Amino acid sequence: MALLAPQLSRWFNSVKLCSFVKATQVTKHSARPGTALVASFSAQALVSSDTCFLQGKIKTHRTLLSWNSFQSANTNRKKSSAESTRLPSVSEQQEKTPTLESELPLEELDDLPPLSPLQPVSEEKAIQIAAHALLPLSSFTLADYVDHSKTLQKLVQLGVDLSKIEKHPDVANLLLRLDFEKDIKQILLFLKDLGLEDNQLGPFLTKNYAIFSEDLENLKTRVAYLQSKNFSKTDIARMVKNAPFLLSFSVERLDNRLGFFQKELELNVKKTRDLVVRLPRLLTGSLEPVKENIKVYHLELGFKHNEIQHMVIKIPKMLTANKRKLTETFDYVHNVMHIPHHIIVKFPQVFNTRVFKIKERHLFLVYLGKAQYDPAKPNYVSLEKFASFPDEVFCKEIAKASVNDFEKFLKTL
Repeated sequence: MALLAPQLSRWFNSVKLCSFVKATQVTKHSARPGTALVASFSAQALVSSDTCFLQGKIKTHRTLLSWNSFQSANTNRKKSSAESTRLPSVSEQQEKTPTLESELPLEELDDLPPLSPLQPVSEEKAIQIAAHALLPLSSFTLADYVDHSKTLQKLVQLGVDLSKIEKHPDVANLLLRLDFEKDIKQILLFLKDLGLEDNQLGPFLTKNYAIFSEDLENLKTRVAYLQSKNFSKTDIARMVKNAPFLLSFSVERLDNRLGFFQKELELNVKKTRDLVVRLPRLLTGSLEPVKENIKVYHLELGFKHNEIQHMVIKIPKMLTANKRKLTETFDYVHNVMHIPHHIIVKFPQVFNTRVFKIKERHLFLVYLGKAQYDPAKPNYVSLEKFASFPDEVFCKEIAKASVNDFEKFLKTL
């Protein structure tokens, strides 16, 4: 017993030190983290050393149990007295706060009802929500796909009218599958090399939207063919601009078209080339109206072959003009105005003028006594000026009257 007394006193001092360290940690829990961490570390070192010492010297469990019960009783008395005089600490509040995990077991979490879609959302969260429009599976307009397709966006920026392209579903579907950088950009660069300006690309692609399905090498081959026929770069650019479908024709078809006009009109190579440069849609349009008009000039209107050739070279549109308009114009000019064939051949511009306009001007000149169209007679009226001048110039230079006089006369008709 005498040996046990010093050991118990040392043991009591160690236990007091542990209690002091724990109390220090509790009071300094809300202090600076660095300080609390250092205090805890030093106290743990002391406790661990004393614990090792006690484990080596004391083997009696009874004494330890009695002391633990005694210490817990003192601690409970101190807590009950302290809780009556102080507010609970942060750690104690967290222990008292019920959590979902403590209230419900894991197997019951699946039974919780989902969040309601009608649950109100704050204005700040609503602004942060990004709503993306869904891509329609099918549509009757390309406008529904513009926001999702960079290719369509680029085409719109170039001035392409998608409302005209979407009337052709196959072409519209083709555009949606094309990549601008890989499939379209090279076509645009090719057209610019031909001489088309930036503001001409949009109208061109709106009309010849099928060019995106053409192979680039085939397009280059067709241009090379035109160059071999001595068409200049300026001529080719003009032809492509005025006849967008020209590049969609194969070399064989282009060669057959050129040969047709050269043979039917008996033109040499240079005149044939000049004819199609001035009206390139002769190479892309139907040949049936051309064949029919040639017969009308020869069989119905009575023009000779060389006269038809001369008129067509001056006014290429005569080859594609409406048959009814041609016959009405010729009937009034030849049978009412009494202008012979050889004068009409010299001034074929009259076939580009509307019939009612020819009637109004002729009747006004008859009213003024100036309806003279024979170049062999004095004070004759040039049929070219008669047909092509605007009203102001016609009244001033040909009729020698004012526009008001002309308008008053028209009201009497």
